[in-house]
Amino acid sequence: MEQNQIKTYLNSNKERFLNELLELLKIPSISARTEHKPDMEKTAEAVKQRLIEAGADKVEICPTKGYPVVYGEKIIDPAKPTVVVYGHYDVQPADPLELWDSPPFEPVIKKTDIHPEGAIFARGSCDDKGQMYMHVKAFEAMMKTNTLPCNIKFMIEGEEEVGSPSLGPWIIENKEKLKGDIILISDTSIIANDIPSIDSGLRGLVYMEVEVTGPNRDLHSGVYGGAVANPVTILCKMIASCHDENNHITVPGFYDKVQELSKEERDKMAKAPFNLEEYKKDLKIEEVWGEKGYSVNERTGIRPTLEVNGMWGGYTGEGAKTVLPSKAFAKISMRLVPHQSSQEISDLFKKHFESIAPKSVTVKVTAHHGGEPVVVPIDSKGFLAASKAMEETYGKKPVPTRSGGSIPIVALFKKELGMDSILFGFGLDSDALHSPNEHYGLFNYYKGIETIPLFYKYFTA
Repeated sequence: MEQNQIKTYLNSNKERFLNELLELLKIPSISARTEHKPDMEKTAEAVKQRLIEAGADKVEICPTKGYPVVYGEKIIDPAKPTVVVYGHYDVQPADPLELWDSPPFEPVIKKTDIHPEGAIFARGSCDDKGQMYMHVKAFEAMMKTNTLPCNIKFMIEGEEEVGSPSLGPWIIENKEKLKGDIILISDTSIIANDIPSIDSGLRGLVYMEVEVTGPNRDLHSGVYGGAVANPVTILCKMIASCHDENNHITVPGFYDKVQELSKEERDKMAKAPFNLEEYKKDLKIEEVWGEKGYSVNERTGIRPTLEVNGMWGGYTGEGAKTVLPSKAFAKISMRLVPHQSSQEISDLFKKHFESIAPKSVTVKVTAHHGGEPVVVPIDSKGFLAASKAMEETYGKKPVPTRSGGSIPIVALFKKELGMDSILFGFGLDSDALHSPNEHYGLFNYYKGIETIPLFYKYFTA
């Protein structure tokens, strides 16, 4: 009966739920750029207002050293369990703008092959405004139908896309306020709309920036080329050397603590539905790439990686300018698996990258941020509640998977608050997170709002 009430409420308010999300998506809350500080504050205020309207008793915008955390709660009985919902209201930069089919902060709804019912195209639609907002609306639905079975707290931050630098200190200062039994997060994906899944683990992250300097100024490439080392060329060679012929990472000590999964565990992973041809078709590539001896899902789930996220140097404007640049730069990230330490890997990479530089250049390596890998037990009360909830709304049991992405604060939650996190995502990997034309299916948005209340039901049963 309870779920019927919630579905009825959802169906009656679908259009409003959608319009509210569209308004939220119009605000360019880009945490990486200081000029968007007013937009960040505006978004935090909007989230606060929506939580109040949904039925939270106490809602506040909590200052941090960076952008604020929006905190809200509804305590129905201190003796009952407490679910802490985490999400983030900041978004990635929209660059390159020219690759968007529609403006990133002017959301539009378009039908696609994967989303025949329509998808919302906008930056943050899936990561994480759309998925975060599902929880606000699910909470509203439970409040309006008088079916909320336990206490709920919201912790919505504004710096996830820049590594959550202010959240850790804020959490440590507010441990009492954040006391609860489980953390619920929707910032991950499912395999497909007809194949539900729940992430049982996240990879860790190390994010570095490297700077290679050659001569003390840009030089005329005709006069000096061939006699002075070109930092862009040297940087390319250094980066290329970080993988061997088997695409194995060559940083000494990189794999020392990597947990090797048993054949039995790998066989279980292999049962997750995956179509290689569809994967290549979606990405418009002829062949996949990666560490020899591992499948695509293993490469993105249980193996560590090293990727170049950006690289620049010299003249990149329109037309020609024949310079031998003084400097070259790159941003490099590494995804880590259980037992690897972000600090250790950061130190190993720095030592290695500096050691392979020829004497014709100087190298500076800077660590930006990192996070630890996480594994969630699939037999835990929280995971089983999420599994039952999805099974009820999707009509089939979800597949446990290992996510290739990282949410660094999940390990922090466990360390500082003593709570496991349930990675209850509803997006798709094809939704172009962090890319031009990011989108989120209407099916996924509404299915999330429908499913989340069932998690509360089974978690408190």
